[in-house]
Amino acid sequence: MVDEIQALQDNGTWQITTLPPGKQALGCKWIYRIKYHSDGSIERFKARLVILGNHQVEGMDFNETFAPVAKMVTIRTVLAVAAVKDWELHQMDVHNAFLHGDLEEDVYMKLPPGFSMQYRGMVCKLRKSLYGLRQAPRCWFAKLSAALLEYGFQQSSSDHSLFILRRLQVQLVVLVYVDDLLIAGNDSLATQRFKDYLHTCFHMKDLGKLKYFLGVEVARSPIGIFLSKRKYALDIIRETGLLGSRPSSTPLEENHRLALAEGPMLSNPNQYRRLVGRLIYLCFTRPDLTYSVHVLSQFMQQPREKHWQAALRVVRYLKGQPGQGILLHRDNVLTLNGWCDSDWASCPLTRRSITGWFILLGNSPVSWKTKKQHTVSRSSAEAEYRSMAITTCELKWLKALLSDIGISHPQPIPLSCDSQAALHISKNPVFTKELNTLRSIATSSVMQSLRM
Repeated sequence: MVDEIQALQDNGTWQITTLPPGKQALGCKWIYRIKYHSDGSIERFKARLVILGNHQVEGMDFNETFAPVAKMVTIRTVLAVAAVKDWELHQMDVHNAFLHGDLEEDVYMKLPPGFSMQYRGMVCKLRKSLYGLRQAPRCWFAKLSAALLEYGFQQSSSDHSLFILRRLQVQLVVLVYVDDLLIAGNDSLATQRFKDYLHTCFHMKDLGKLKYFLGVEVARSPIGIFLSKRKYALDIIRETGLLGSRPSSTPLEENHRLALAEGPMLSNPNQYRRLVGRLIYLCFTRPDLTYSVHVLSQFMQQPREKHWQAALRVVRYLKGQPGQGILLHRDNVLTLNGWCDSDWASCPLTRRSITGWFILLGNSPVSWKTKKQHTVSRSSAEAEYRSMAITTCELKWLKALLSDIGISHPQPIPLSCDSQAALHISKNPVFTKELNTLRSIATSSVMQSLRM
């Protein structure tokens, strides 16, 4: 706690003053955490001062709050390209990242608990952002992106948290996920010079070569890069008390009717929400869980006992292979291939169809998703056509992302679908009135997805 206060004072985060008339001082509290290494050993004990931003008033204490973070698809794509190009992968962490952002609003905070005796009756006027402020992520990202652009990076238009630098034969790629930076490059000296530049701008911690990023264990070998969340999966199994249970062969029961499940409501719904939230994050390296987690996430508001038992079945499935992940091949051709599928009116409550897609970059999986369609499809052909439309959007976005990284993709992208009706409709440039209707429906569906 003393180290945290000293870091805040050295950073010039606040100044001690009296509270002006008409202003309200926000409270603050201490958050304690234990940071672990990838092998489970303790790295350090951490204390962080957090302001109670839930008491902020919009228009007075904050305005804009949105800040981009790297998409999981972007992370997998960059790692897949790095595996083929044999780029070096490094990781850096920003110490007290949110403290670097400059505040535009006048925000006052009560003195920290345990350190308020010396300045009784005074408050802290914040000069820089602090953890807990609603605008803190936005302020920090603006500060970091300004430093990267000044160094010569260009911001990707496909993913605003991706920055690319090209100088002669040197290429550097930086991915930003809040205060974690993933750096990929083809030149060791250029990478080190960039690290030194970051040290002059912020209080950075060099974590060396990439091994453990956002809970993902990264193992590199001559055949490629293997991504898994073994420790994260074991933590889920341990938390649910299923370490001694018998593994399940499938994550979800076939022909389930969870949407129509009856029975008692779950006594502790927060437990269900926490488990499903952790399973969603686990899908980063587990495409086999995507559909099951999609189904379970529909009952967050009012989960029943049957929903909880279905979630525990997914955990028992994890126990069979907790270290399963994805391999990003080194000997690979950087071309996209897509597969899509859809059922028809599978939801018994809304009669909406479910779309699923799976996209490979060469032989490396980079994108997958299961999503309920926005509107009701009047036929299976319409449902499949919608599925092809939304998958095409994802493929075009991935093509633009690869172009930003420096990978050209001039050849057509194969898209596989098992519906002959949808294929015939998409192949014929001139068809019947029904074709135009389907195209307008698919276009409206795509526009709704893009707005979301």
